Amino acid sequence: MPWRVRAGALEVLLVHRPRYDDWSWPKGKLDPGEDWASAAARESVEETGLEVRLGRPLPGARYMVLTKDGEPAEKVVRYWAASVTGGAGVLENEIDETAWLDVSEAYSRLDYAHDRDQLRAVIRLHSEGTLDTWPLVVLRHARAVPRSDWAGDEPARPLNERGRERARALVPVLTAYGITRLVSSPSARCLDTVRPYAVSARIEPRAKNSLSEEGHEEGPGRAAELLSRLLQRARPVVVCSHGPVMQGLLDVLVPHLALRGPDAAGMLEAFAEARDDRLVKGEALVFHVTGSGEAARVVAVERHLPA
Repeated sequence: MPWRVRAGALEVLLVHRPRYDDWSWPKGKLDPGEDWASAAARESVEETGLEVRLGRPLPGARYMVLTKDGEPAEKVVRYWAASVTGGAGVLENEIDETAWLDVSEAYSRLDYAHDRDQLRAVIRLHSEGTLDTWPLVVLRHARAVPRSDWAGDEPARPLNERGRERARALVPVLTAYGITRLVSSPSARCLDTVRPYAVSARIEPRAKNSLSEEGHEEGPGRAAELLSRLLQRARPVVVCSHGPVMQGLLDVLVPHLALRGPDAAGMLEAFAEARDDRLVKGEALVFHVTGSGEAARVVAVERHLPA
């Protein structure tokens, strides 16, 4: 759900589908094995010609439709607030018109009642000052060659084939959130996890010894200090590290949690589960943050688990 502020007024982008002669939000279907967030960003480009960075998740929708065989089926749709980052706005066949509208005009033009749930949420978040967010992604490295099968130095232990597949699968996920900075343990299994995205986005990962297992043993609090500095900078960032380091990293964010709304309990549970389990290997935990430094507030949390 693309949004912007023009002359102090909140505006949202609607699309018109000539096949149905309706106005709604950009959306589409998941490709096989595709992550929901990746699909949202891809479909936004395909339907509006605009590249977006996903922000905090919005209320979803569930309704009944008829399949091609005429059988009833439930359709599940997920939404995110999204800021436009690029694109020429060239339209494809499915969409013949787009319109940036203020929220009153959008409310009137939307053809489906369930689409107004997302609009109401965006209006509320904008009024609270929590619509404009930046992503902080805590990532545990993907699966590596087992220690028992590796004869070299521990920091040089690489990903196995499953880990390399996960690293490639993370590219569209991190692209969807517009990540512009990569901070990683210097261990090969961490750098190899972020490398496919680094190549795709043309970003050089910054290796920090404080995020390595060896650095964590030498100075257990240094990784937390690094994360605090990243909160101060408030830039879309990935922090890739190891299981033993995860709890210390996530503990830094606990005082900044400001989860509200109907999904807050589920987000808090997801955060607690990820913290206790030190994240699954290859898992990306996305924190949507407003503000910076001590004033930073985590207003939404998403888990992206490997398939």
